Amino acid sequence: MIETRELSKHYGDLKAVDHISFTVTPGQVLGFLGPNGAGKSTTMKMIAGFLTPSAGSVSVCGFDVQTAPIQAKQVLGYLPEGAPSYGEMNVAGFLDFIADVRGLRGETRRRRIDDAIGRLNLGKVMTQTIDTLSKGFRRRVGLAQAIVHDPKVLVLDEPTDGLDPNQKQEVRALIHAMAKDKTIIVSTHILEEVHAVCDRAIIIADGRVLADDTPAGLEARSRYHQAVSLSTDNAKAAQELLTRIADVAAVVIDPQDGRVTAFPRPGQQIFAAVTEALRQNHFPFHEIALEQGRLDEVFRQITQTAATEAVMV
Repeated sequence: MIETRELSKHYGDLKAVDHISFTVTPGQVLGFLGPNGAGKSTTMKMIAGFLTPSAGSVSVCGFDVQTAPIQAKQVLGYLPEGAPSYGEMNVAGFLDFIADVRGLRGETRRRRIDDAIGRLNLGKVMTQTIDTLSKGFRRRVGLAQAIVHDPKVLVLDEPTDGLDPNQKQEVRALIHAMAKDKTIIVSTHILEEVHAVCDRAIIIADGRVLADDTPAGLEARSRYHQAVSLSTDNAKAAQELLTRIADVAAVVIDPQDGRVTAFPRPGQQIFAAVTEALRQNHFPFHEIALEQGRLDEVFRQITQTAATEAVMV
């Protein structure tokens, strides 16, 4: 379990993190979202005990990070931004070093190192020095050191940064597998990451929490929630037809791909009415979809509104 209480970090007049409070429980994967410079990495560093808060507190599995730092770090695995390590060491030596630092001994040590190597598919690079590895493999080595001691809590700052699509899928599957009995925070600015691995998301900007909800709950704030979109060879005629439906508030044609989207009036469901109108008019179309909402739109709306308000203050 992770709990932050009024957590703040100031650099002179700059409020990098401004009174953030949230709790993450075992079995939960929290996506920590925000634009560049929002305070994500600063928050992660304070949770991991690498940065001292200006105010507020953090506890990890009941251990206060400031007053009981050793106990807190013993139950926490941390992947910092950029996955820093010792470039002159080879992968095997680096993981041995981390196992020493973590106090792993005997059969447990061998089993945990082998498990980390296997989970991250590092077998073929064990004798290579870290500074000769690709960015993706360096990231995987960083993940291996974070999980080698089987921590109860994981703090992962941009865990799939630099990975190719196959590697991203492997890391996401790993997070899913570990989430059953761990508390996990994934800091990211990649929205697809939230859909792929998270069951809850916090949006942060200018050091403040602006939203805290499930991915589905955030998508429900989108104007695309319950909208109906379709592709057709006659977008203008489709727009004219769908505009006549009573519960349709607006119909828009995407200028890039020509896709037609009908937006419902507040609280209305229009999918059945749209499909019936198309059927009755024998209107040809290629494909139709009921939109669940667009997280990217919600993200922009929340963060840009906050930025505008900050300028006006």
